[in-house]
Amino acid sequence: MNTQNSTSFDALISQGMAASRTNDSAQAIECFQKATASKPQDGLPQFLLGAEYAALGEMKQAETAFANATLLAPGFPMARYQLGLLQFSSGRAGVALLTWQPLLELPESDPLPHFVRGFAALAQDHFDEALRYYGQGLERNTSNAALSNDIQKVVSSIHALGVQVQSVGGDRAGVAAQDPAGGDEDASNHVLLANYQQQGRPH
Repeated sequence: MNTQNSTSFDALISQGMAASRTNDSAQAIECFQKATASKPQDGLPQFLLGAEYAALGEMKQAETAFANATLLAPGFPMARYQLGLLQFSSGRAGVALLTWQPLLELPESDPLPHFVRGFAALAQDHFDEALRYYGQGLERNTSNAALSNDIQKVVSSIHALGVQVQSVGGDRAGVAAQDPAGGDEDASNHVLLANYQQQGRPH
């Protein structure tokens, strides 16, 4: 009986991922929901559900699914990372940094703690520091192209702000985001504006 359930679970995950690749979100969601019913203690289908909902712009459902995946699989770092990224992208940096805290305990060879430090710096508008951490993470990420692509978008957005950084005596002297209209807006909000809608499905 357990073997049959396992086979059914694996088949549902495979079918859901195949549907996701063809942008058939309705079919993918149905498969992942059935997989959750088959193995309610497994975090993978919840993670995949979160990815589908995020791609559809259904952020409340995405956050719930990523949170479920994190609770069910605390040793699944990508679920925690994606949950925090969604929270950060929706303007809740403090909540995201709490969510990400356990990721800082990962080995320095893992890209995720470096990316988390980058977002922590970004939350304080320390753009030079953020770029340094993002670079360190990108150097270490050799297996997940989608993850690097997401970070590259953030890096490109920072550069697109026209940010200029000067360090005097080892301290950050200033960051200027050039606004032709003379407006003084929060640059970090610009960087992450509609980030989830742009990045598509996390893998």
